[in-house]
Amino acid sequence: MTESSERRNRLRVWYRPMTMRDSGEGHRVATPLELLFDLCFVVAVAQAAAGLHHAIAENHIGHGVLSFGMVFFAIWWGWLNFSWFASSFDTDDVPYRLVTLVQIAGGLTVAAGVSSAFDGDFGIVVAGYVLMRLAMVVQWLRAARTDPECRPAALRYAIGITIVQILWVVRLGLPESLALPSFFLLLVAELAVPVIAERKRWTGWHPHHIAERYGLFTIIVLGESILGATTAVKEGLEEGEHTGSLISLAAAGLVLVFSLWWLYFDQPGHVRLEKAKNLFTVASWGYGHYLIFASAAALGAGLEVAVDYDTHTGHVASLPAAMATTVPVAIYLVSVWLMHIGPTNECRPIAIGFPVTAVLVLAASFTPAPIHVTAGLAAALVVLTVVATHGEPVPGERAAESSIDAGQSVGAKKGTPL
Repeated sequence: MTESSERRNRLRVWYRPMTMRDSGEGHRVATPLELLFDLCFVVAVAQAAAGLHHAIAENHIGHGVLSFGMVFFAIWWGWLNFSWFASSFDTDDVPYRLVTLVQIAGGLTVAAGVSSAFDGDFGIVVAGYVLMRLAMVVQWLRAARTDPECRPAALRYAIGITIVQILWVVRLGLPESLALPSFFLLLVAELAVPVIAERKRWTGWHPHHIAERYGLFTIIVLGESILGATTAVKEGLEEGEHTGSLISLAAAGLVLVFSLWWLYFDQPGHVRLEKAKNLFTVASWGYGHYLIFASAAALGAGLEVAVDYDTHTGHVASLPAAMATTVPVAIYLVSVWLMHIGPTNECRPIAIGFPVTAVLVLAASFTPAPIHVTAGLAAALVVLTVVATHGEPVPGERAAESSIDAGQSVGAKKGTPL
């Protein structure tokens, strides 16, 4: 081997051309770097949930929900863009890892600014968010340089993201009266960038990999809910009062979270991706998970509010305290129904069971034990799905699932709209 060949081989160890990966690639799973990315981002999720909990407990419900939704968008959008880009272009070389670590630093900066954002100061959150997004621009420029087929889409991504980030910074100087309208305007602009960038040439994605990434983040967010509720129960028990009610509440909370986990993973998410026939369908699945993630995070805050109510440490009435849990659960059920089940699903018991249960969960807000009733309803829906499907994917989905396993991925033909 010549000296120049050895030099090229050493170079490949730390640098690889960033070209689109095969969307039919077998055994594609999340990488350790992606797992680290999720773990660091859940810090921001925990901070957002804590802010929501304190706002509701102090009876600042409208302000708390709005601030939570705005902060959570920054967290979710940064995570989503990284995950879909990695599904298409992950090279796992030194430059890719370094830029990803910068994105993680941006996510942690967002986490550091959450409490200030709930007080109306979004400066730190915007700084962290812009850092994440500009790091994403670097990745797209690299893809544009080394993958000629994806160059037009990659450049549109880079230009679009950069323009929107400039506008986020400009927004900080706008009058307070324009703060909310400008936020939603820029939110729409962010969502539009992928659609505009990929209107002609789509970048590739891997259905199994994307479904796994979304599933892992769902687990992490549900885990954060368990952690928040457990901490609240522990603090209540240390006071030596309300022991019986808190133990009962903790048990109901566990049943509820376990049931929500079961319902999300009962049907394989990648099957819905495989059957998607157009940009709108895949984008709806990818974007729609905002409601799943946000409601799962809000559930933890709701359970903490329930602990505050039972221990008489909060300042919120019984109905709002109940709805802090029931509303997120209802949103979660409807969202999972739309993303994974579908109104036209041929297994009619679960196609009908999800929305009906969501309505009953909202009605549980008016009962004397709303958390316990909600947990019972969620567990009953789990039983219904197991009985109706015999614990297997619904009939008709298996063929689509096997076609993915055989490597016949629609993603190889379509690409990702995200």
